[in-house]
Amino acid sequence: MSRRSLIAANWKMNHTVAKATEFVVPLRAALPRLTPVDLAIFPSFFCVHALAEALKGTSVAVGAQDLHWETSGAFTGEVSGEMLKDAGATMVLVGHSERRHVMGESNEIVARKLSAALRDGLVPILCVGELLSERDAGNETTVVEKQLETAFHTLAAAVAAGVVIAYEPVWAIGTGRTASPHDAEAMHGSVRAWLHGRYGDVADEIRILYGGSVKPDNAAGLIAERNVDGFLIGGASLDPASYIAIAGAAVPR
Repeated sequence: MSRRSLIAANWKMNHTVAKATEFVVPLRAALPRLTPVDLAIFPSFFCVHALAEALKGTSVAVGAQDLHWETSGAFTGEVSGEMLKDAGATMVLVGHSERRHVMGESNEIVARKLSAALRDGLVPILCVGELLSERDAGNETTVVEKQLETAFHTLAAAVAAGVVIAYEPVWAIGTGRTASPHDAEAMHGSVRAWLHGRYGDVADEIRILYGGSVKPDNAAGLIAERNVDGFLIGGASLDPASYIAIAGAAVPR
């Protein structure tokens, strides 16, 4: 089954509104040659509305980097899915490695956020991945499958089809160390097999992105793998030329 590549930029805690809108100028110019792939940008909460306005009339999606599982309430500093949609977001990251390992989010919290995103009509990118210690112990597949099991536990096949998965080898984020195309395909294939075991042929509809120090010089090798359906890019997505080059590598030749 043919799946359109998705190239997602996670800006993390970077870029002001001015920088975000400047980014759009070269991106808009490049869009005609990037039409075979889907593009999405995940700025800070503060920039979601401004970026959505700047990209109005294009096919580029704007998402948020996190959300709370409740629709409203006494949760100081949190943002609901309804608020994100009102600001112009159509997608949201759930369970990014920094949320899991820096902010302490458990698999159960990530599962609640995934359900909230789907409830609120946002397309979620569910992030999964293992630490270096877990990989070195040979437990990487067990760790990732546990994350998947908890997140998808209550989701029917029709709902699960709307989820995007991003595999993040935590040991390859911001370290300059990158999983080889073979490493990425091995885990993506394992994720696909797990999805097949639970959902059958629906598994072939679900896109699995790679997210671990993707750069213009390694993107082509990674995207060539059968089960790598795009990228979740961190630092390399802050520069428009770099992001455009990575997206260009995903355009079918």
